Amino acid sequence: MTTDIQLPKVTHSRIARLAQASGRSPAAILRFVLRDGFDAVERSIQENANADAEFAAGATATHADLMADAQKLAFHKMH
Repeated sequence: MTTDIQLPKVTHSRIARLAQASGRSPAAILRFVLRDGFDAVERSIQENANADAEFAAGATATHADLMADAQKLAFHKMH
């Protein structure tokens, strides 16, 4: 269903800024905002940007490393 709505300038600007930051269309961001609210969408976009920056900086661990750590923890709890 398509509906035309008039948004206040500040809301339109906020949606446009979030769309730019997320790489999504304003229409997609509006759907997320209607579902989750501005605060949750802004937080999600920021968390994704932080994760991307950590990954780009090499501040991540491999799945194998995480599994080895988990197995060590489980072994120590058992003994």
